[in-house]
Amino acid sequence: MKAKAVRLGVDIGGTFTDVVLETGAASFSTKVLTTYAAPENAIIDGMHQVCAKAGIAPDQISQIIHGTTLATNALIERRGAKTALITTEGFRDVIEMRTESRFEQYDLNLELPEPLLPRQMRYTVPGRIDATGAELVPLTRADVEAVVDQIAVAGYESVAVGLIHSYLNDAHERLVRDVLADRMPDAMVSISSEVSPQMREYERFNTTVANAYIKPLMKSYLGRLTGRLRDEGAACNIFLMHSGGGIISIESAAEFPVRLVESGPAGGAVFAAHIAARYGLDKVLSFDMGGTTAKICLIKNQTPKTSRVFEVARTYRFKKGSGMPISIPVIDMVEIGAGGGSLAHVDAMRQIRVGPESAGSEPGPACYGRGGDRPAVTDADLMLGKLDPENFAGGSITLSEGHSAAALATHLGDILDMDAATSAFGLAEVVDENMANAARVHAVENGEDLSDYTMIAFGGAAPLHAGRLCEKLGVDRLLVPPGAGVGSAIGFLRAPFSFEANRSVYMRLSDFDGEQIKTLLTDLQSEATGFVRNCDAKADILSEFKVYMRYTGQGWEIPIILTEAQAMNPDAATFQRLFEDEYTKLFSRTVAGLDIEITVWAVNATTPPEEVAPISTSRTIGGAPVTSHRQIFDPALGSYQNATIIHRDAMETGATAEGPAAITEDETTIIIPTSRRAIRQPDGCIDITVKG
Repeated sequence: MKAKAVRLGVDIGGTFTDVVLETGAASFSTKVLTTYAAPENAIIDGMHQVCAKAGIAPDQISQIIHGTTLATNALIERRGAKTALITTEGFRDVIEMRTESRFEQYDLNLELPEPLLPRQMRYTVPGRIDATGAELVPLTRADVEAVVDQIAVAGYESVAVGLIHSYLNDAHERLVRDVLADRMPDAMVSISSEVSPQMREYERFNTTVANAYIKPLMKSYLGRLTGRLRDEGAACNIFLMHSGGGIISIESAAEFPVRLVESGPAGGAVFAAHIAARYGLDKVLSFDMGGTTAKICLIKNQTPKTSRVFEVARTYRFKKGSGMPISIPVIDMVEIGAGGGSLAHVDAMRQIRVGPESAGSEPGPACYGRGGDRPAVTDADLMLGKLDPENFAGGSITLSEGHSAAALATHLGDILDMDAATSAFGLAEVVDENMANAARVHAVENGEDLSDYTMIAFGGAAPLHAGRLCEKLGVDRLLVPPGAGVGSAIGFLRAPFSFEANRSVYMRLSDFDGEQIKTLLTDLQSEATGFVRNCDAKADILSEFKVYMRYTGQGWEIPIILTEAQAMNPDAATFQRLFEDEYTKLFSRTVAGLDIEITVWAVNATTPPEEVAPISTSRTIGGAPVTSHRQIFDPALGSYQNATIIHRDAMETGATAEGPAAITEDETTIIIPTSRRAIRQPDGCIDITVKG
């Protein structure tokens, strides 16, 4: 029985690989630098470290949950397989033409992102399905063979198939796949009717191309990882975190790797939602800042907000619309290039800019002493006193203040006539304002007032910056949970097994067909449940139903949640009422006289969420024991303050710390601004509030 309780969570980030081992109620964690050439090496290293801490052998691990940025990085860096696209005649250039939307309306020199595949790698076949799913022009095997023979000669590793309206009728796509299987048996194939069976051909084709592009890479990596873990004695089940906040089997992940593009951040959102449930919080701002990026997510009623389109590799400072759209179920969050390794420079207007370029783990920030000579956020944090150079990452890395000062002076100070400390202040304020502004915009887009929210901060760098972010955003309460430095990896261990199946079938309420709807949702429920059964054959499975609706003539839909009773007994009046209620919440009004359309139907099958015991907040018992003092810069006051240093493990339940202070642990440091005070809650959370 004991072996069944041993689970390992692994999160590969751009700078660090986080590993968490849970055995019963005990938890052990570590952070190791990500090994880009062979990411599995860092996992093996981290696994042995936590096993040694726990006093167990790898063969006692019964389950591994893994999330990774490898899929995202391969798309950003264009390191995927040699891939071809087969599409319908007349639609060869869809992924290059994009949509009519201009993400920077008045920029006359607007540069659109290059498509993932150039034109010579895109092929067409005749045949045509219409918008109702009927065949307009037949597609013959001979038509397909002629194109596949060209692709075979060119030596492609992977092929994406995206035909017009295949989400309604996939017969032509299945024919193309059959021919590819006969004539190119070694090539990997992705068809849009399986990868993303939704309307809007640009997003659907792009998602299918992305899946095909990274499929060989991810299949190879997952195969190597399985082999290495088995060689080390960990021959247990391996599951992958997907972008929608659930867990899928390694086989499903290898077949649909595009669903992994936000797997790490999704784990963080699940972690924050778990903490929110423990504290009974209905409005939470999740703030996850690691070594490469910062992620901000709104969590309402202890559930992260979800979306069905996500952008990868934005080219205009992460401006919405400038990236590569991926049409998959995903937790809705804003992600910006602001992490501990994000690099700073002075632009042509003599302004400090930070990110999105990152020093990563190789060579890392200048203070790592591994060859980096440009200033990163971590260098600024070190110069401002937020970090202890002798006790970074549990003492595994000694930081060099001299290297940080030199990098800050060379790249910022000498240009702007500032000393290293002022340069560090400027860099830190810029990155904090970037993150605060991203949070403000995200809140406004969702019609939310952040002053009503509680922030939950995690990730290696977030506790260093969260206090200042709360000051900027007017957020009064901040929670930093135990294990914050490896929050996403812990989130993997809290996530349910789940899979969302969706399909586009256009229907107006004036043409409402209850029997067709019931059949459609039942089919989607069976499809989604099948994927979850592959992970856990005996688990109870819940179904969550969702439809996407809009007024006739509108370009985009809003999600409407249905109960199982409403889904299995569909009624037009109920659908209209639910839509109008949700539309009013978003836009404060409805539109009279317009018909309503349903465009996408979705069913998410999930195992029941983990039960969360509510926490009773603690009363103050007195100040926490002070380890030492050091000078820490407080940007709100514009000066260094004599701050108390407290070790987190020394804080008993109810112990308090008055800002300015730093609460230290192996994986991160919590900075308490002068304006705040902190108390340790019974579950180990550091609860930070405004001084009375």
